[in-house]
Amino acid sequence: MGTVGTLVALHAVSACVWLGGMVFAHYCLRPAARAFDPPIRLPFMADVLGRFFRFVWGAILLLVISGYGILSVQGFGSFGVHVHLMQASGIVMMLLFAHLWFAPRRRLERAVANKDWPAAARSLDQIRVIVTINMWLGTFTVLIGAGGRWL
Repeated sequence: MGTVGTLVALHAVSACVWLGGMVFAHYCLRPAARAFDPPIRLPFMADVLGRFFRFVWGAILLLVISGYGILSVQGFGSFGVHVHLMQASGIVMMLLFAHLWFAPRRRLERAVANKDWPAAARSLDQIRVIVTINMWLGTFTVLIGAGGRWL
């Protein structure tokens, strides 16, 4: 596998980690965790999401490096509008994630540490909204990347 193939594989795996983690958390973990009372559920979710979000930072780093690596190796002028759409969507996703990390995640962890379950639940709900938006943006972005030549 050449340089471009390695970069494309790295890009695809990083996108799978981020998008797949969001799908799992939203459709599997969150509904299953509802069975627990807030003093169990909220610290559990804070811990699980904190671990996952660290993987997201790694995925973001690899997505940026591999994405711009592909562009630089192939030539920045050799791509169509689909690359610009992917890039714009990815930037929005990264900004939303950065907000999630620095605001609602911090509030969730602080509320859990203080055993303030209503505040923790509000923060977790804010995280859910951002993850839902990013999950759909990520799906759009992957679809563009997979078949964007038609744009």
